[in-house]
Amino acid sequence: MTKTPAAIRDIEHTLHGFVELNAHRENGSTVITGGKGVWVFDEKGTPYLEGAAGMWCASLGFGEQALMDAANEQFAKLPYYHSVAFKTTHPAIDLAERLATRVPIKNAKVNFCLSGSEANDFLVKIVRFYNNAIGRPRKKKIIARVNGYHGATLMATSLTGITANHAGFDLPLPGVLHVSDPKAFSNALSGETEADFAARLCGELEEKILQEGPDTVAAFIAEPVTGAGGVVIPPAGYYEGVQQILKRYDVLFLADEVITGFCRTGKYWGSTSMGMTPNTMTLAKGLTSAYQPLAAIVLSDEIYRGLELGSANLGWFGHGTTYAGHPVGCAVALKVMELIEERGIEAHVARVAQTFSKRLDVLRDLPFVGDVRSIGLMGAVEFVVDKKTKTPFNPKGSFAKALKERAEQKYHLICRTLAGGDSCAFSPPLIITEEEINEMFDRFTKALADVAAGYMH
Repeated sequence: MTKTPAAIRDIEHTLHGFVELNAHRENGSTVITGGKGVWVFDEKGTPYLEGAAGMWCASLGFGEQALMDAANEQFAKLPYYHSVAFKTTHPAIDLAERLATRVPIKNAKVNFCLSGSEANDFLVKIVRFYNNAIGRPRKKKIIARVNGYHGATLMATSLTGITANHAGFDLPLPGVLHVSDPKAFSNALSGETEADFAARLCGELEEKILQEGPDTVAAFIAEPVTGAGGVVIPPAGYYEGVQQILKRYDVLFLADEVITGFCRTGKYWGSTSMGMTPNTMTLAKGLTSAYQPLAAIVLSDEIYRGLELGSANLGWFGHGTTYAGHPVGCAVALKVMELIEERGIEAHVARVAQTFSKRLDVLRDLPFVGDVRSIGLMGAVEFVVDKKTKTPFNPKGSFAKALKERAEQKYHLICRTLAGGDSCAFSPPLIITEEEINEMFDRFTKALADVAAGYMH
């Protein structure tokens, strides 16, 4: 790829994430300059079908005028204020109220921040404060899952169960534990039924809690459907069993809805799709369709009452951020929620997801395709050298990497590679049409045929 002047300047002055830095210096980045609907455009005007919605986030697509108008209107009224130290704004009040009436948590309280990483990091901080306040100072450990993804701060990366993200950063931090990835393709035993697999995973979680001591385990955190770790849909019965165990040992259930919230799974919440009744939820990405940086931590009334108690004892609740409840971000989020209702996005996703899943299922029979997984408008294709033995490519991830590059460079389709397997993922804007879904998979299938041909010679 010939580097443009802008790409050369980018190399000289920008530190990029989730790249091999030498490779980035050598190859540079594609500079995106515009977008409309499910399409984005580079400096040369080349249109790319954005099959990943950026980072799982541009749910209402690019160039949505109603969202830009909402931001501009709020900029003109009040471009900035916070919601700490006895101050707040109408957009922050309105959004907290709207979220509280929509989430599956009764009498919810909402705390705002800027990103999913911040939300999960701050949530652990809040859980620690809560347990201290109610007289459980030992109950601090958090259990997460292998290949779960929860963000990029020190604590959020620790919760993340991807070893490549830990390496070199001295992570995970103490007090963070991990249990198995609930991905049947990789982790179910030969001949094990779905029910048996779910029961074994639940048994592992209970054993971990008992091993550590229930009086030391504060919470279990999970994405309803794992995103960056592989688009993993846990087996039937898994969350039912998990919730029984957490209730038995008084362990909080933290739902990371950063990717799955706001209709991505075909229901408004991933928790609803998966039959979860969490104590907390963290929200971001689709909250503003990525038009503004904003995230939210949703807490049960029980947890909030504990925070009140601790605050009274200490003299204040020592947590807050400069941009908490930023009025422009909140105004955009309110408009997103309004558009979701007005345009029937939840029903639209449920409808077009049928075409999405059918096109993914067709790939199952192609060379090197080991597994396909999907729910709503998020899906993954996992590749193996041998379908029968599930033998991975060496190096792991090399096939998906080559396929992603081929799809983007020749067929102008953007998809994602994933941790936890040699996989490519799709999470297009929720406004995508059936015609555009077919176009997306037509392009991907051509790229797959090209790459597969190279491996068969």
